[in-house]
Amino acid sequence: METYVHGYNIRESRRLHDQAQTLESILHAGVRYVKGSKVLEAGCGVGAQTVTLAANSPEAEITAIDISADSVAETKQRLDENNITNVQVKQADIMNLPYNAEAFDHIFLCFVLEHLSNPIVMLQKLRNYLKPSGTLTVIEGDHGSTFFYPDSQYAHETINCQIELQNRAGGNANIGRELYPLLHQAGFSAIRVEPKNIYVDDSKPELITGFTKNTFISMIEGIQQTAVSSGIITSESFAQGIQDLYQTAEPGGVFNYTFFKGVAEK
Repeated sequence: METYVHGYNIRESRRLHDQAQTLESILHAGVRYVKGSKVLEAGCGVGAQTVTLAANSPEAEITAIDISADSVAETKQRLDENNITNVQVKQADIMNLPYNAEAFDHIFLCFVLEHLSNPIVMLQKLRNYLKPSGTLTVIEGDHGSTFFYPDSQYAHETINCQIELQNRAGGNANIGRELYPLLHQAGFSAIRVEPKNIYVDDSKPELITGFTKNTFISMIEGIQQTAVSSGIITSESFAQGIQDLYQTAEPGGVFNYTFFKGVAEK
């Protein structure tokens, strides 16, 4: 049985919340559920997306589940802090949910498939919990979409460490580009996938801080010890790569990344 826990340490939890706040208007655009809709957020992690999901659909009945008791507790805390009352948070395994078939009108899935060796199986299981014509919204990143200026081979090597480590763990850091075929193979219809491009230069200081530094570079910095100890890269090359990535956040620098957002029907 596959498991993945979002926000597995304090640093990662903080990064996930920074990412959610920075990308709110991009990733959640158009995600609104009508009054009385029964919505499942599958794999809510530390609630980084849950607050926005619930705030945008205050009259929907949202159930947020995660396999981690710690993550469930943090999600509940975040919802309480924001006075959100239309969400039930429960500890549960996405691969073995305690709900009847066709229990939900909509399912929201964000940054989960990338950590699985067989995402089609999960998508097929989730499809069973949707009512006829119910919708699934799925969002994933794609590390292979990253480009920047000044360009740097060392920076590319540090990013590739993340891709390789996720691959060794059975995941796929480049899964964003595969959303359409995955949804198709899982049996969904009316599939619509859109790239959500994040372009950053020094005319966008909020994205320099919120995305380039606090989201992307912070994520790569967090794998240094594992990448070096795994023999993927030397500590010197990794440090140089991080230094070069920070150069893209300086005046004249450019950073670009693409998320992919898919919506499909049962």
